[in-house]
Amino acid sequence: MSLVSDFTDSELHNIREMLTQRYKKDVEIELADCELALDKKSEQVTHCPTVFWHERGANFVVFKVGLFQYRTQFFYTPHDQYGTGIDQYNDLDECVAAVLQTQADHERERQGVGSGSAGESLKPAEIAK
Repeated sequence: MSLVSDFTDSELHNIREMLTQRYKKDVEIELADCELALDKKSEQVTHCPTVFWHERGANFVVFKVGLFQYRTQFFYTPHDQYGTGIDQYNDLDECVAAVLQTQADHERERQGVGSGSAGESLKPAEIAK
């Protein structure tokens, strides 16, 4: 059983609204649970509520790791994962906006379109346990 509470209806509504604004259509989200090591110094894992969606060839996850605490990443394959450069967010909207922007910058970079220095800050994310 998780010590982290599930995403609220309000949080899920905000995510859906942001995705609709970004993609100009409804995007299906899925709810899941993931096991994450919340403390980098410990191998203990915690079950964390997770929101997943797939769009434009990329998979996205937002993990709720505590009250008003979120982590995020996007990936193309299990070995091709990226974070935003920020380990944890205290604001869900900021978390979702950051992963959407980082992936958009990465997508442009992969297509050979210059996107300024944002692409230089992409770092592979740690793979969730």
